Order: sequence, then C-alpha cells, then structure tokens
Amino acid sequence: MKQIIQSFKTGETILEEVPAPAVKRGCVLIQTTRTLVSIGTERMLVQFGKSNLLQKARQQPDRVKEVLAKIKTDGLKPTINAVFNKLGQPLPLGYCNVGKVIAVGAGVDEFKTGDRVASNGPHAEFVCIPKNLVAHIPENVTDEEAAFTVIGSIGLQGIRLTEPQLGETIVVVGLGLIGLITAELLVANGCRVIGIDLDHKKVAIANKKGVIAINPREGIDTVKFVNNLTDGLGADGVIITASAKTDEIIAQAAKMSRKRGRIILVGVIGLNISRADFYEKELTFQVSCSYGPGRYDDRYEKEGIDYPLPFVRWTEKRNFQAVLQAIATGKLEVKSLITERIALQEYNKIYSNMGNQDSIASILEYPEKSAHAVSVTISDGNFAAGRGGIGIIGAGNFTGMTMLPVLADIGAPLYSIASAAGLSGTTLAKKYKIGKSTTDYKSIINDASIDLVIITTRHNEHAHMVREALLAGKHVFVEKPLALNKEELDSIISAYKGDKTLTVGFNRRFSPHMQKAKALIGNVPMNVIATMNAGNIPASVWVHDMNVGGGRIVGEACHYMDLITFLTGSKIKSVCMNAMGENPQANTDNASILLRYENGSQGVINYFSNGSKAYSKERIEIYAQERTLITDNFRLTEGFGFNGFSKLKTGIDKGHAAQFKLLVERVKTGGAALVPFDDIVNTTLASFAAIESLMTKQWVEV
Repeated sequence: MKQIIQSFKTGETILEEVPAPAVKRGCVLIQTTRTLVSIGTERMLVQFGKSNLLQKARQQPDRVKEVLAKIKTDGLKPTINAVFNKLGQPLPLGYCNVGKVIAVGAGVDEFKTGDRVASNGPHAEFVCIPKNLVAHIPENVTDEEAAFTVIGSIGLQGIRLTEPQLGETIVVVGLGLIGLITAELLVANGCRVIGIDLDHKKVAIANKKGVIAINPREGIDTVKFVNNLTDGLGADGVIITASAKTDEIIAQAAKMSRKRGRIILVGVIGLNISRADFYEKELTFQVSCSYGPGRYDDRYEKEGIDYPLPFVRWTEKRNFQAVLQAIATGKLEVKSLITERIALQEYNKIYSNMGNQDSIASILEYPEKSAHAVSVTISDGNFAAGRGGIGIIGAGNFTGMTMLPVLADIGAPLYSIASAAGLSGTTLAKKYKIGKSTTDYKSIINDASIDLVIITTRHNEHAHMVREALLAGKHVFVEKPLALNKEELDSIISAYKGDKTLTVGFNRRFSPHMQKAKALIGNVPMNVIATMNAGNIPASVWVHDMNVGGGRIVGEACHYMDLITFLTGSKIKSVCMNAMGENPQANTDNASILLRYENGSQGVINYFSNGSKAYSKERIEIYAQERTLITDNFRLTEGFGFNGFSKLKTGIDKGHAAQFKLLVERVKTGGAALVPFDDIVNTTLASFAAIESLMTKQWVEV
C-alpha cells in the first residue's frame, strides 16, 4: 500500500510503498477514501525535516541536553550513532482519516464490515485503528466532510475547557483551520465570537460564518477592540489556536480578558507569562490536550477501556461523534474550507508548497481499489533452506539501533522483517538490505527459507511467538524477558524439544569484561553486586504494565540474574526482594534483590531508577578468594589482588556483537546452546520469585 511519510534525515516527503497492516484485537481495519491534510501541524513537521542538524538542535534544546549527557556516560561514537539512527526513523504524516471498515478485530462489536468511519489514522491506503479512536459517519455526511472530524475535535476540546455560556464573548486568536472550526462551533453555541488573524482571506471566511473577525495589520488594536465591544469588561474567554513563537499573543490574551476570565491554549506560542497580567485579574490559563480525555492513555486508546459516561461525559471518541453530529445537522459547515482536492499520487502538489498561506484545508483522494498486500519485496535474492536465513519479528528501537547494525556488520543473511504497522520494518529493510518487509509475523515463522527467528516485540508477545516458532521447527532468539508468568513459561517448556536452540538476549554474559572476569575468577563461591542506575520511566509507559511489559524487574533485572548465574556457574536457589516506598509493589523499579546460589554464592541486584543520569548506568562488583573485580559501565574493569591483571578498558561493550556473531555461527554450523536452556528457565523463574517475594515479604524458593 501507499503511505505518506516525512524523512527527518533527508528532509523529503515521500509516498512510500509499505506492507498493509493486519487487523488486530480491539481494532478495525479501514480502507481509506479521504484524508485531510492538517496544514499547520504538517507544515511544522515538514519544515523540521528539511532543516539542517544545527537548526534541528536549536528547535529542540532539551534534546541537545540529553545528547550531551549521553556523551558523558556512553561516549561520543555510540551517542552519534544513536542520534543518526533516530533521525533515520521517518514519521507517518496525517491524523484525519476517513474510509470503510474491511475487517473487525476480536473484542470489537460496535463496527461491522462496510461501515463508513472517521478515525485518527495517517495518510495511508489502509489503517488499523483501535476502536476508541473510530466513529461512525452519519448517512448525510460525505467522506470529505467527515475528514474534518478529528481536527474539529481539537477545536471542540478547547471549547469544552473554556466552558462558554450562552451570550458570552469568546475571542479566537488564529483563524487557521482549527481556529475557523472553533469559531463556528462557538457561534453555534450561542456565543458572540471575535476572531483575530493576520490573513485577510481567513478573516473574510470567518465573517461569513457569523464571526466578528479582525486583522491587526489593518491598524486595529485588538485589545482595545475587544474591550470596546464588551463595554470595557473584556472577553469571557480567549482560545488561542495560533502557532507563533512570540510571547505577545499570551500577553494580549490576558489584557483583553475580563477579571477571572479563561484562557485556553490549543496552538503553540511563546509562554513567557507576565505574572502581573494574570495576578490582577485572577485569570485561568490551561493548555488543551489534543482531542480530549483519553488522549495518550494506553488503557483507553489501545486497550479499548472507555471512561464511564456519567463521570467523563466527553472523551475523544465522543468528541469525534459530536463534531460529526454538528456537520450532519448543519451547525458546522466545512465544505467552504476546502482549498483543494488532490489525488494521493499527486500528494507533492500539497507538500512541495506547504508554505502557501492561502491554503486552509487540502483533501487527499484515494483510489477505490487498492491491493491489501501484507508483504513487500525490498531487495532481490533468496536463501535456500538450511543456510541460516534470518527472519526478524519486531522493528523497534532495539532492533534498529542495537541489533541490526551488528547483524549487518557480520554479513548475516537477513531475509525478512515484520512490524505491526509496516513502516518501521520497511525503513529498516531498506537500510539494511533485508529481502522482505511484512506485517504478517506468521509468514516469517512458516517460511521454509528461514532457520532463525528473532523476536524483539513488546514483552507480552514473546511467549506465544517463541512457542509458535519452536513448534514450526525454527531456532529462536528472543529479547528478554522470555515470559511474563509461569503459565507462559510452561507453554514454552512443553514446546522446547532440544532439537532447535532457544536463546534469550542475555547479552551481558558475552561482554569481553564479563568473559575476562569469568576467566579470572573461575568456578568458586563468590559475592556479586550488580547495580543498575536504570533511570526513571514514567508510570504510564507500557513497561510498567504487568500484563504488557511485566514490570522492570521481570523485564530488565533478569539480565543481572543471568549474568550472576554465568559468573558463579551455579543456579539460583532462592530469592528475596525489597522495594522502596510505602507501597513497594507499585515501585518495583527501586528495588534490591538478594540471590542464593546452589554452590553457596550470593548475588545482590540493586535496580534503581532514582539516580543521576550523569553517573554510570551499570556497575558490577565481584568478590572471591581475597580478590576483587570492578566493572564500570562495561567500559572499564579493574582487578585487585590478581597477578598479571590490573585493568581492561574498551568502548562500551555489553556483549551484543559477540552474542549475535556466535548465534549466527551456531545456526549455520551447529554447536552448544549459547545460554543453556536450564539457565534460561532458572533465571525466568527467579524473576517471578522476586515479585512473589515482594508480595509475600519472605524468601521464595526457585
């Protein structure tokens, strides 16, 4: 299928050929008929993409600080690689999509095949959208009218936060597409609306819609105009839909407001606020978040869990429905806002001229017949069965920034890559000359040309994909964790026959620092302390969801359980974990874990998220037979009490390169498993035991 993307590396806006998505649980698959180009938002993204590195840095000073901090801890080369990898990830453009449903995922009962719907899908011929971001289109609303649904909801949410009353005076600053829709909805709400914009054409359109619209360039003092029109009282509310860097807009909004007036920011402006302006009038200021309640809440958007209507009357989906109803009843007229209608293939007529201020709303028209191909061929060539062909399921940051550079460097035979939406997989396939990009992961598992399946998806998908690949007779590599619970682990154990290898991404045991430590210490009882200065991840991120990410102990601290197992040469016997805070169960990313080993060794894992980013991220201490080894961030290992060894110094090397090189060799030539299956099972059980220990407040046997 075709999809419009923005490259931040080259600055090009591209109509890319990518695999069409498959329908997922809780979603509907939509064949697109129309999309609306959001000129303001998309212009900003296109211009950012075309800017050079220095200009990009000036636009994102916070990112620059993060880069400088990363250089201090990780070094210059890894940081530069990370920056360019990030810039190499294109962004899908668009969020105002209309089409018809062609497939319905499990758990969705409010839509059926053939329904016309509006959603926040991108500019693509097919989109798979969660049900809470999709709304039915009334019969008397055309597809191109419905394309205004999502962008209209942005304005509507700003209105809802303003809480306008019949007869109030509301000022709308900025009469772009969102501003014009906002102003018209306010008129329909019984408000006296004053619109302000520097474009005389937009002012004229607003005046035709019953708005008192003015242009400051005509010598009008906007503050005096509003105050005169309100008999010196000032506006009851100001909604800012403009996009500008100046602080003058917020200052004028305060000056034209009445005492205890409301100012709502929908657009993007400078926010150097004068306390005096707000203090004297006791003004209320609030930033509106996109389409409404539910936005950026994964439980609402991705899991489909609705907010109860009696408590949250207007969610983002209900805002979609309200806009569509306003169009259907004639309260909102959008056809006059359409500047141009362009066929998808001629998209560049819009994007090559994004600076055209005359354009208000551009509609992209899609072909009625489009092939729903879930795979696209990127490069020629094939791999015969038994030659070590590799298929990758998952195209996230780890795949693109860590794994694929290593595999490409060693010339691994990369046959196919699967990603949920198709774009990220296609981007990586082109960059690393992978033969095929697909959205159907089962096609990789069932491909006879593929001997090794690599799984790097979200954690909740690991277990069932591992099981499917093992049952299909594939060698399997899966990023940690292997499983999120005992039931998932048992299903893998039952599928594992030993004729094919299963490797979990416990890469740290392959680091030259840990290989050296193992060679120096040998198989003797020891004490090992592993400290992870993990850094904070917001509670809303999926890794904390026990059903999706498994939490940071199961999801990441398992690395150190495996590493200590490797160093001691023994199995974990029992586990005890304690976490910080009054409710430690809700704060497992600040925890200490004690490990007892069968050979008498002891392990301590300190997994902390509340440390400084300026300090090293990882530190390993090993104590045995009056000797000590200290490894700092896998860059420096110092030995104390050893004859002939004092230190090993490298760039950061956590063992990824050695791990994947060995893995590819073993798949081709055979040999022992990289990580013994018993170790994998023991480590996984120990991670579960750590959580159980926290809950029961006692040692747990593994």
